[in-house]
Amino acid sequence: MMKLRYLPLLTLLFLLPMVANADTIEKIAEYIKQANTHEIAKFFASNVDISILDETNVYSKAQSEMILEKFFKENKPVSVKLLHRINSNPNYNFGVLILTTDKGKFRVSYTLREINKVMELIELRIETEKPN
Repeated sequence: MMKLRYLPLLTLLFLLPMVANADTIEKIAEYIKQANTHEIAKFFASNVDISILDETNVYSKAQSEMILEKFFKENKPVSVKLLHRINSNPNYNFGVLILTTDKGKFRVSYTLREINKVMELIELRIETEKPN
């Protein structure tokens, strides 16, 4: 009888990491909508694989922030729609957004991986959204 009393608490402790990861995907989506590169950069791993339109490279955390800042200066966000998320694996998360800017629509995908017990953004891709 006593053991069942703690079951809800135990269940909550197991579900917390999944909820936190979902929040990370949504937080990054919100920061992208706000063009808040400083907050997005807090999630960057020490090296980030970035692909913006036709330019792909691996950049340091600081370089990644500058590249993203340049993109947002040229494409001011209007809205973001979270299309897809994978957060069933506690070590790996993936999000896909449609970013509407003053210059058009972009498909944004990002990958997070757990590094030293922290979810870090390891890959960011921004490509022109193709009409259906």
